[in-house]
Amino acid sequence: MKVVSALVLGICAIVAATLIADGLTGLRTGDRYVTVKGVAEREVRADLALWPIRFVATGDTLAQAQQQARSSRDAIAAFLKLQAIDDSAVELLRLDVTDTRANPYSGNNLEHKVIINQTLMVRSNDVDRIRQAAQNVSDLVDSGVVLSSDFGPSGPTYLFTGLNDIKPEMIAEATAAAREAAEQFARDASAELGSLRRANQGVFQILARDQAPGIQEPQQPVKTVRVVSTVQYYLN
Repeated sequence: MKVVSALVLGICAIVAATLIADGLTGLRTGDRYVTVKGVAEREVRADLALWPIRFVATGDTLAQAQQQARSSRDAIAAFLKLQAIDDSAVELLRLDVTDTRANPYSGNNLEHKVIINQTLMVRSNDVDRIRQAAQNVSDLVDSGVVLSSDFGPSGPTYLFTGLNDIKPEMIAEATAAAREAAEQFARDASAELGSLRRANQGVFQILARDQAPGIQEPQQPVKTVRVVSTVQYYLN
């Protein structure tokens, strides 16, 4: 009976030794290892701005709506020129024309019979210039342009396209941080860190730098790139 009790206590001691701190170790027969995570973060600036400017023109007839649409396009072109945005950065996109009289459920009391929706896309690597222009967009409204957000966000979207350039360094940083955590764990557990058992790079995330309510990553020129690597080491 004493032999059995001693054996049970010995097994419990081995199990306890392998489950120290946050359940980071796994146990198999003759196999002890620690699982750790390493985090790497880097602040980056967007290098591409996409600004869809959507406007609405209306009229009792198609000709009236077209005339208003031309006036709006001219006003937008003048505004962008005033903001030092080159014509080559501007592209005309979708054009939607709706004749409300063709809808049998619309009734006869509509104020306007023809509605034109059009989008102009501004694409530029000069992120600061686009950001400044977007802050002055009220000038467009003052000139009579009716802006719309029916087909998506009305402001610029800021993109970071250099992720592949910083991936290797960030992976190395995250892996080094994970090994440092594993070494600390081994010291605390009175063990020696062994060879690598398994590694998982994790997924790169591009996050808004300012984590505030209502703040979304695409609308922020400055972003945080984050990756978490999960690594397992044997314990000797």
